[in-house]
Amino acid sequence: MKKAPSHLSPPARRWWSELAREYDIVDAGGLALLTVAAEAWERARDARELIAKEGAVTPDRFGTPTAHPAVRIEHGARAQLLQALKQLHLDVEPLKAPGRPTGIYHTAGER
Repeated sequence: MKKAPSHLSPPARRWWSELAREYDIVDAGGLALLTVAAEAWERARDARELIAKEGAVTPDRFGTPTAHPAVRIEHGARAQLLQALKQLHLDVEPLKAPGRPTGIYHTAGER
């Protein structure tokens, strides 16, 4: 198993490693997409922390309330993260048997 890129923060490296292991991502393309996803995850997390600290709304140079610039950064990073996960086919449930769980669905006419 390849190690997570060193430029990622420790939490992002752990997340990268967990996904690589859980989904057995070993090919170069998959690892590159996983790195993009981890970078976007980290950027969204950093933006979210800044928004939590400074608020989602900030005054512009005229004093008019406007969205904090980090709101746009978070939004873009989340979109990039979701796109990378979709390209990796990680937008579905992990490694479970297909079909409905047993015992909770009734057939027609049963109650």
